[in-house]
Amino acid sequence: MFLESTREVRLASRPTGMPSAANFEIAATPVPPLKAGEVLVKNLWMSVDPYMRGRMVDRESYVPPFQVGKALEGGAVGEVVESSSSKFKVGDIVLSSFGWREHFVAAETQVHRVDTRLAPPQAWLGVIGMTGMTAWTGLTRIARIQPGETVFVSAASGAVGAIAVQIAKLQGCRVVASVGSEEKAAWLRELGADAVINYRTAGDLTAALKAAAPEGIDVYFENVGGAHLEAALNLLKPNGRVAVCGMIEQYNATEAPKGPSNLAQVIMKRLRLEGFIVSDHWDHYPQFVGEMAAWLAAGKIQTRETVREGLEAAPEAFIGLFRGENTGKMLVKLA
Repeated sequence: MFLESTREVRLASRPTGMPSAANFEIAATPVPPLKAGEVLVKNLWMSVDPYMRGRMVDRESYVPPFQVGKALEGGAVGEVVESSSSKFKVGDIVLSSFGWREHFVAAETQVHRVDTRLAPPQAWLGVIGMTGMTAWTGLTRIARIQPGETVFVSAASGAVGAIAVQIAKLQGCRVVASVGSEEKAAWLRELGADAVINYRTAGDLTAALKAAAPEGIDVYFENVGGAHLEAALNLLKPNGRVAVCGMIEQYNATEAPKGPSNLAQVIMKRLRLEGFIVSDHWDHYPQFVGEMAAWLAAGKIQTRETVREGLEAAPEAFIGLFRGENTGKMLVKLA
């Protein structure tokens, strides 16, 4: 296959506060000829995720920042359309970190074949990919949930939160979910959540959480920060655990956010708060895939996707994450 050029989304400028369309640009870029051991991939689906906002800031972190004028990166699933590798053939469906572009050339070590018999291609960006692995890791390896415990999940209608709710239920827990609309609350009840809080209308979150969990909570799966974390600290039982996955409330802050006023609860209740990055646990990915594939085959895990179409839609899809426009996984369909 001869392809002279392709298109990619670049970081045009670093956002201050909420990102805007002006922070992104779509540009053409040459497609180099393949060297030995390389593949040319046509992206079919790409993921946009809240953690990407942190990479738009020029600071040291667990992953290098995006560079202005360079293509962004993120999870993508694509089809091999040309190969000079003995490990991949034309037609293979592969997972990579080369999202935000329509095509790319990569070494055979930079892509990973996925089994579309277990789940469709886009699911490898979501429920059976990094998203599902994040929920599974936070609950089973960080919080180590046990049957009969009460688990509170914030941002529960998001990609990770919705899977966390269902995994906790499958492990025999009582689950309280927090969401931002009545439509999302109805969906979480369909997924099995025992109680659902609409944080936009609940008023005092501590009071709302206490009403939903009168005996307190054992585990908090943290996706939001701020008032959610403060309410969770108030309601956690002695020796409770917090799996700190994300704090989306702070990602676009232009001033230092206020910390919880009740951190002393950590001492008095002997709580354990642990942040985690899913890539640190990737050795356990095969175990996760085995469990998730079985749940999916048995119909025990349900998913929703919010899909935008075309490379041009990628920036707005990303910005939409911070407006609460997604239910379940936000994806961009490229082909």
